[in-house]
Amino acid sequence: MCGVAGIRRFDGRPVDEEDLRAMMRVLAHRGPDDQGLAVRGPVGFGHVRLSIIDLAGSPQPMATPGGRHLLSFNGEIFNYRDLRRRSEHDFRTDGDTEVVLATVARRGPRGAGEFVGQFAFAHHDFGTDRTWLVRDRAGVLPLYYYVDGERLVFASEIKALLEVLGDKVRLDRDQVRSYLRARAVHAPATLFAGIAKVPPGHVVEVSGRGEVVVAPYWQLPSPEDVLDCTPAEAVDLVEEGLRSAVDASLVADVPVGAYLSGGVDSSLVVALAEAARRRAGSNEPIATFSAEFGDPRFDETEYSTLVSQMFGTDHHRVLIQPEDFRGSWEHLTWHRDAPVSEPADIAVAQLATAARQQVKVVLSGEGSDELFGGYPKYRYAGATALADRLPARARTIGARALERALPAGRGKLRIAVRALTGEPRTRMEDWFAPFTDYEIDALLGTSHRPAARTVGHRDPIDLMGRLDFDTWLPDNLLERGDRMSMASSLELRPPFLDHRLVELAYRLPSAVKVRQGQTKWVLKEVARRHLPGRVVDRPKVGFRVPLDTWFRGELQELARDLLSGSGSFVESLMDPAVVTALLDDHARGRRDEEIRIWTLLSLEMWGRRFFVGQHVGV
Repeated sequence: MCGVAGIRRFDGRPVDEEDLRAMMRVLAHRGPDDQGLAVRGPVGFGHVRLSIIDLAGSPQPMATPGGRHLLSFNGEIFNYRDLRRRSEHDFRTDGDTEVVLATVARRGPRGAGEFVGQFAFAHHDFGTDRTWLVRDRAGVLPLYYYVDGERLVFASEIKALLEVLGDKVRLDRDQVRSYLRARAVHAPATLFAGIAKVPPGHVVEVSGRGEVVVAPYWQLPSPEDVLDCTPAEAVDLVEEGLRSAVDASLVADVPVGAYLSGGVDSSLVVALAEAARRRAGSNEPIATFSAEFGDPRFDETEYSTLVSQMFGTDHHRVLIQPEDFRGSWEHLTWHRDAPVSEPADIAVAQLATAARQQVKVVLSGEGSDELFGGYPKYRYAGATALADRLPARARTIGARALERALPAGRGKLRIAVRALTGEPRTRMEDWFAPFTDYEIDALLGTSHRPAARTVGHRDPIDLMGRLDFDTWLPDNLLERGDRMSMASSLELRPPFLDHRLVELAYRLPSAVKVRQGQTKWVLKEVARRHLPGRVVDRPKVGFRVPLDTWFRGELQELARDLLSGSGSFVESLMDPAVVTALLDDHARGRRDEEIRIWTLLSLEMWGRRFFVGQHVGV
């Protein structure tokens, strides 16, 4: 994994090399092994490198022999050897970077459709005076940009753009509502006004006059494109697709490890990775890593230990404690470029720090739930349509009353009931919402409603999966995965997001994803061929952090001081009485408000770090 940065001026003036170097310094954690820059008049590209493939070669930025094409590339192309064999290009290096350069020089940015892997890159064609920013299909790797009348500035992380843009950047207040609804801001927007994300599977083309065109080069299969297969055939297809994806994700010139929670997803990835190692004749055990929280409700040690012993991995357990949150929250907010949206983010960062001491690359199970209907909410996707038979006002009043009456321990049921208070046009997006629209109205003192997105689908489960893949996965989970791993210079690879497996998953009938009330049925049937039943059939835990008790104990004073103390960033945006009531309800045990408190605290930390200039230092 690497970091890319660049400046393209539209007025013909040369790029200031020091601006480019400043951006690269900020990205140094993404590429501690090497760095380079190339400046040709009004075009300047920079690159920092974490060496994974062709360790001694493939310096970047890389240009074609005649100098017409220039590339700065972040990622790994798993099928690069096959593309080399089929190409007539006279390669000078042994890595995947030159394969990307040659392919895009020949086919343009849509050549990205030939790549299997995860990537984000910038390419400039001096012949046409056009710059292309391209991001992989699922959005595993990030790329941000800013365009005004003078220049295009782009980088792998927003903080690098801030080195050049300075005081031009302001808070985008309209996106605060988006953050409160989703704990993330959906592409192409960010919380920084004027700074955009390249959407997954898209090309951003910028002309020499600064004209911007954003277009997809890949999309999910059409809802009408459904495989005609039996459940047994679906299991075979998914097993073969996942095996191929895991095999591809092991392409590296350095050791590859894996996260192992003991859940179905990570355990199945480890099982298939170990099988691939044996086929390759390797005797080295895979290094695996799991997090522990000292709370029996979320303790998966029994299962991660079982799987580790079963496959002979070199297993490492990492204990996460409340003081880890106090000590790293601000630092990781800087890495995240956004509010640390999930409580698990900090735990993932601690896990990455431990993993980096052993390996440079880890595999994860990210993406499985979105592809195969794994979240508990998928059981109820169809049932929500029944709520629309009630008058909207009666439904909303009844659902709010029921949600308030539920005990603190019924978190999943509360989420489902709260989703019913939303409008039909946004309900599928509201299942993960920490705040409903009416709660955000109370916080912000406005009643603005975002426009609903239109997504083609064949049934409620298919719709929920497509929405999760388009928004929740790239803008929340994958951003988390990239930033928290790269904070320790660790490359994260999610085999489930191999685009070939993604395309297969969205062509499967929904009936093999949720079958007789069981979520993720087809994947669990694959897992039964490789794992013990006690691992496959145990209840889903997820990567949970015991914040409910921590916010009534070790972190209660921190939360209250930051959200209601002098100089609070959140207080400057929201009604302080509403915030205080939320804190009181949780402290007294009336309601479990851990996710909403976390959402506000993370926004507070982010605001102080990037706009108030007040380093918290907790």
